[in-house]
Amino acid sequence: MFLPSEPGCPTDFDFVIGEWNVTHTRLKTRLAGAFDWETFPGRTTVMKTLGGFGNADDNLLELPEGAYRAVTLRAFDAKAGTWSIWWLDGRSPGAIDVPVVGRFEHGIGVFLAHDTFNGTPIVMRFTWSVPSPDRPRWEQAFSADGGATWETNWIMEFTRR
Repeated sequence: MFLPSEPGCPTDFDFVIGEWNVTHTRLKTRLAGAFDWETFPGRTTVMKTLGGFGNADDNLLELPEGAYRAVTLRAFDAKAGTWSIWWLDGRSPGAIDVPVVGRFEHGIGVFLAHDTFNGTPIVMRFTWSVPSPDRPRWEQAFSADGGATWETNWIMEFTRR
């Protein structure tokens, strides 16, 4: 049984609450001008937390080289009107990724963070959209030039289970 949501909690991520099959498409090599994509399946279950001011995903990613588990944590800062999103990879359980922070505008959520990738400083961008009903889409992109250009390197397309 789930605890009830608090009055006034945000509804931005309500579209993704539930159980999903996920088609992952990602670049095998990132920030190298490559076009070597691979596709693999996954499953995700998303539930509200923090009285509706947060949510969490339990993820199973079935990569070609072997499956792994991960958790996504999201929390809403009501004062700032922004969401923070963290990724905890089950293969490295002692470290949680730097959060991407952002908001939804006109049905599209854009979230940014400064991080490094293979020693290179990057801006990381997550984009959430719902291009058709019950078909959410998530994209990850990296920029090695401060956001002037972007390389989309991972796409997740969801279908409700």
